Amino acid sequence: MSLIGKLFGTGGKGGKGPTPQEAIQKLRDTEEMLTKKQEFLEKKIEQELLTAKKHGTKNKRAALQALKRKKRYEKQLAQIDGTLSTIEFQREALENANTNTEVLKNMGFAAKAMKAAHDNMDIDKVDELMQDIADQQELAQEISDAISKPVGFGEEFDDDDLLAELEELEQEDLEKSLLEVHGPETVPLPNVPAASLPAKPVKKKQEEDDDDMRELESWASAI
Repeated sequence: MSLIGKLFGTGGKGGKGPTPQEAIQKLRDTEEMLTKKQEFLEKKIEQELLTAKKHGTKNKRAALQALKRKKRYEKQLAQIDGTLSTIEFQREALENANTNTEVLKNMGFAAKAMKAAHDNMDIDKVDELMQDIADQQELAQEISDAISKPVGFGEEFDDDDLLAELEELEQEDLEKSLLEVHGPETVPLPNVPAASLPAKPVKKKQEEDDDDMRELESWASAI
C-alpha cells in the first residue's frame, strides 16, 4: 500500500479513492494534530533551556544533556513546520480543485436545464409567434388612431378659410390697440406769428379834445 493510500485509508488498486471533501477533512485533521505537536515541542524546548540555565557550570553534564534534548526538539519542530507547509499547500490545491469541480458540475446542470427548456421550442414557431404579436400591435395602433380621429362636427370647414379669418381678427385687434394707445387724430392749429402786431397810434390830448368839442357842437345843432 502506498503512503498516500495509508494516509487516506485507500485499499489498493481496486479500492475506491476518497472524495475531495474527505481528503480535505483528513488534511485538516492532520494539520490540527501537527499544530498541537508544535505547541508541545515549543514548551519542551523552553523547559530544557531553563534546565540548562539552572545547572549551568555547576552540573555541566546535566546542562549539556538538556541542551542536546533542546536541539532534538528544535529539529523535530523544524520538520513539522515543513510538513505543515506541504500539507497546507496540498489542502489548498484540493479545495481549489473541489471548487472547480462544483462549478463545472453546476454549469453542466444549468446547461442540461437550458437544453431541456429549449427542447419544447421550435424556432419557426417562435418566429410565427413574434410575427403574430407584431401584427396585433399594428392592428391595435390602427384602432387607436381611428378612435382618436374626430368625425362629423367641424369636418365641413376648410382650415385655410378659418386661418384667414383668424388673421383678420388678429389685425382688427392690433389696430384697435394702436388707437387706444395714440388717441384720436387731432387737427393741427395755425402757428402764432412770430412778429408782433403794429401798435395803435396814440392821439395827442389836444386833438382828442377838439374832436370831443366838434362832436358836442354837432349834437347841439341837431337839437
